[in-house]
Amino acid sequence: MSTETQNDGDDLEERVANFLRRNFPQIQMHGGSAAIQDLDRETGEVSIALGGACSGCGISPMTIQAIKSRMVKEIPEIEKVNAHTGAEGGSDMGGMSPSFPGETVDDDGEADEGPEAPF
Repeated sequence: MSTETQNDGDDLEERVANFLRRNFPQIQMHGGSAAIQDLDRETGEVSIALGGACSGCGISPMTIQAIKSRMVKEIPEIEKVNAHTGAEGGSDMGGMSPSFPGETVDDDGEADEGPEAPF
């Protein structure tokens, strides 16, 4: 078995990760993240988890659709892409929704009203 054949799997994972970084820098720029959860080399199926701010983002369905359609075109070994955020429920990817003043809870259980007005 050649070294090239042994590294094919790692190369595929690296190409998927590079695809995400290269094609979707706005995910990271907006406080989100994209990570490979599972990669089945035999079936050509990859699962991508979008986390961070993606979990509560209204355009994450469009981002997911773009990932699904573009990845299978750019990486021939990938035949199916499953992508999701933590917002769908039932996902154990550790995603968090973005928070805003008035929407968080302090350690004592009280709602955070944000900064107090100086008047």
